[in-house]
Amino acid sequence: MSAIEEWAAALAAWAIPPEILAGAGETPWVLPREVFRRRAREQVAAPVGATYREALAALAEPGTVLDVGAAAGATSLPLVAAGRVTGITAVDGDTDLLGTFARDAAAAGVPVTTIAGRWPEVAPETGVADVVVCGNVLYNVADLGPFVTALTARARRRVVAELAARHPLTALNPLWTHFHGVTRPAGPTAGDCVAALRELGVEPVVSRWRRPPEPEHAAFPDLVEVTRRRLCLPPSAAGEVRRVLLDLGHDPDVPPDLGSSGRELFTLVWDGGA
Repeated sequence: MSAIEEWAAALAAWAIPPEILAGAGETPWVLPREVFRRRAREQVAAPVGATYREALAALAEPGTVLDVGAAAGATSLPLVAAGRVTGITAVDGDTDLLGTFARDAAAAGVPVTTIAGRWPEVAPETGVADVVVCGNVLYNVADLGPFVTALTARARRRVVAELAARHPLTALNPLWTHFHGVTRPAGPTAGDCVAALRELGVEPVVSRWRRPPEPEHAAFPDLVEVTRRRLCLPPSAAGEVRRVLLDLGHDPDVPPDLGSSGRELFTLVWDGGA
């Protein structure tokens, strides 16, 4: 099996067992929008990490940015705040988060275009940009070939992509075992992604780094509620979810969002093809 096939198979293994999904009273596919907004605000206020440094270096001469999977702008809006961006295009499937992105980019005084849709289907609408950024999206992409090819084709200078060291849902694995008695996958990993990129003819420069701890949810009960839903549990299980989260060492004063990005991260950089 090729690295690209192994990547797709590893992602497919994350499907929730049908019998558990059938018993869920609410969708487990929770999109905690306020987490993404908080991340963007924090990163604009105090940018950290290799992704920011690499994208900023690619904009040593100011230029345009295309942000694929932009959410509320944690990957690209810090570049606007640094005064390096002459225009920005944001692509995301969530129109609420795109609205936040558009307002914040406009407030920073940069021309902004938002495109609601999935990459690479909407790639023909974006045009090219000097730098293409893609933060914490690749674990949602089973078919890496067309996705990565479109990123490269839209970048004049560099593509800068960020992803967690391993699939972010692995943070929930101990809870799946506790509540459902099931063993969830352990991969794929960022290393698996790099292997798949190399099969596509992309040789990225790789930086590994750690995001400092910071509260991602406004309060610990928000983490409990999102986690409960992700685990397909009823509201009556909230107290037990809280207890297990505390037993696992999660700080109620600095509640993380288990299931999206994480603190151990990789930044991958490669040349654009536009």
